[in-house]
Amino acid sequence: MMRRNIFMPAFVMVTLMMAVNPALAHFGTITPSDDIVTQDDDKTLNIQVKFIHPMESHYMEMVKPNRFGVFHDGKKIDLLATLQPAKGKSPDQTESFTFWTTSYKIKRPGDYTFFVEPAPYWEPAEDVFIVHYTKVCVNALGLEEGWDSPVGLETEIIPYTRPYGLWTGNLFTGQVLLKGKPVPFAEVEIEYLNDSPGNPGVVVPPSDPFVTQVVKADVNGVFSYAMPRAGWWGFAALSEADWKMKNDGREKGVEIGAVYWVHTRDMK
Repeated sequence: MMRRNIFMPAFVMVTLMMAVNPALAHFGTITPSDDIVTQDDDKTLNIQVKFIHPMESHYMEMVKPNRFGVFHDGKKIDLLATLQPAKGKSPDQTESFTFWTTSYKIKRPGDYTFFVEPAPYWEPAEDVFIVHYTKVCVNALGLEEGWDSPVGLETEIIPYTRPYGLWTGNLFTGQVLLKGKPVPFAEVEIEYLNDSPGNPGVVVPPSDPFVTQVVKADVNGVFSYAMPRAGWWGFAALSEADWKMKNDGREKGVEIGAVYWVHTRDMK
């Protein structure tokens, strides 16, 4: 959920900002070491799975996901057993957190959509559980086929723009689905991954509204956004689940998110 009242631009103040105003935009992330694998590249991808506030570079502790896999050539492959826990530090070195890593060797051409269903995360500031169904697509060996196929998650974003080979400034268009059906007028939150590998320096937003961009989808759940900087960009469409979970014996709502990540590069 996105409800903010106070913003402090210095990243060393992230912890204090969280204490004053904890309701920041959450994003599940899957970041592969590359989004395009060519014949000349190393065919083994290194993949990181995290739960974060991307622009603020604030990380949540993440337990092992319920599902993790890859969708290729119309088939889902279970990769959950390959995930390994890892420890990280926030950029200001004040926070440690658990995330998950794996490697995956590309063997055949085509599009590989990696997906994760995390374990529900209890967010006391919002009195809700959070489950973000997250996807990213990697193209391999020149065959551009499969990137626009649904994986079949409870909620997901289907790209209408090919989600790789994107220049900075390109328009990304997608459709929000819930149980396989479009979500009319879905609100989509967009954030830049501020510690993306190879980023040209950390972005310090001038005021609060610059942290999370927001667009509304049309009646068919279709939205668009032009990405102004090189790096990883996350798109999150939130819905309320039709099921609840218990916390301290009380039933609580569940926020489910359809999250999609794309990578842009500067034209040189």
